[in-house]
Amino acid sequence: MAIGSVESVAVVAVPFPAQGHLNQLMHLSLLLASRGLDVHYAAPPAHLRQARSRLHGWDPDALRSIRFHDLDVPAYESPPPDPTAPPFPSHMMPMIQSFAVAARAPFAALLERISASYSRVVVVYDRLNSFAAAQAARLPNGEAFGLQCVAMSYNIGWLDPENRLVREHGLKFHPVEACMPKEFVEFISREEQDEENATSSGMLMNTSRAIEAEFIDEIAAHPMFKEMKLFAVGPLNPLLDATARTPGQTRHECMDWLDKQPAASVLYVSFGTTSSLRGDQVAELAAALKGSKQRFIWVLRDADRADIFADSGESRHAELLSRFTAETEGVGLVITGWAPQLEILAHGATAAFMSHCGWNSTMESLSHGKPILAWPMHSDQPWDAELVCKYLKAGLLVRPLEKHSEVVPAEAIQEVIEEAMLPEKGMAIRRRAMELGEVVRASVADGGSSRKDLDDFVGYITR
Repeated sequence: MAIGSVESVAVVAVPFPAQGHLNQLMHLSLLLASRGLDVHYAAPPAHLRQARSRLHGWDPDALRSIRFHDLDVPAYESPPPDPTAPPFPSHMMPMIQSFAVAARAPFAALLERISASYSRVVVVYDRLNSFAAAQAARLPNGEAFGLQCVAMSYNIGWLDPENRLVREHGLKFHPVEACMPKEFVEFISREEQDEENATSSGMLMNTSRAIEAEFIDEIAAHPMFKEMKLFAVGPLNPLLDATARTPGQTRHECMDWLDKQPAASVLYVSFGTTSSLRGDQVAELAAALKGSKQRFIWVLRDADRADIFADSGESRHAELLSRFTAETEGVGLVITGWAPQLEILAHGATAAFMSHCGWNSTMESLSHGKPILAWPMHSDQPWDAELVCKYLKAGLLVRPLEKHSEVVPAEAIQEVIEEAMLPEKGMAIRRRAMELGEVVRASVADGGSSRKDLDDFVGYITR
């Protein structure tokens, strides 16, 4: 592929300040920097620290290839999550609202400084940060590309819940108001309106034609997107092998435990960074894991606060954990801090992933060929569960969204665990997930569709 002058182009990445979004744009930034582009990553100071400290699957030295810029925003509230509230992380809304308003001025000043040193400035913004596209449009040498951090098929449902692809595949798009609170829906609608008013050259997507080709084609033909250049460049996460060991990082103790387990014998359980389970639900899940007699790694932690470095105090599950870890010693492992998810999913001992179905986790699981036990919580997660279980046929539903206010009993959870983990029952979804893993991995290898789209994007911005 012929690339123009990368030295004359600056890429400015503007992530939405929540973990899954910070993570995806960090991976993309590192991929672009590895191709010789000057990449600038701009976020509030606490979120820059968060993105760097939770970098996963890359040698930490790779961070030196990116220039980081503080977007100073005023202090915002960072209350703890409320496990008794509906599952959406409403405790993050003060930070989200503050960022959307306060980041504009420092970002505009940053772009002015950067644009003076390059012939072209390419702003890659999370699509929840449409203000960045508007600022790029004000530069004589600027252009903008949105990063889609959720499934492309989600856009189909959002625009038309009765779309033929939704109907033909027997899928259900849950009403938006059932998945997120009114204040966040209004926030998204404002961002969409701002994005339409700004000039965006196109969109990068953390997905692969291997899993969403017909949805990508449907979106490409939609009036809202047909004038845009679309690049499906996912998965953005690094693809680790079964002996995963991230260079330059201390290996997490759970990996040594995994090394001692039989192949495809461990269930990995984690519900991401935006959801907290109620205490009675945690107890039922603990009983299910114990009753299933399956090996497991369970990440038991509450949702992130807006500032993850604020003191969160002792785990509210300390009493249950003390008893549970004694009862399951040798069979399972509970992690109450940050877990090396990519390395766990890549490991040969890991058989399946019980997940909230955030798109980041979904792509990481599929790219490593691991089936998903779907427990969607909010936002796009119910759709991702539909896509994985019904369309891709690489997962089993643990709990439908409609029952989010109920406590799922241990017996029901245990039944799904056994269906996924016992060889005679779970073979079909495990085989299907392995097949998907192979085609997803092939898409980012030489000659693959995602590799070609990333090459085409680099070629376009350095034209």
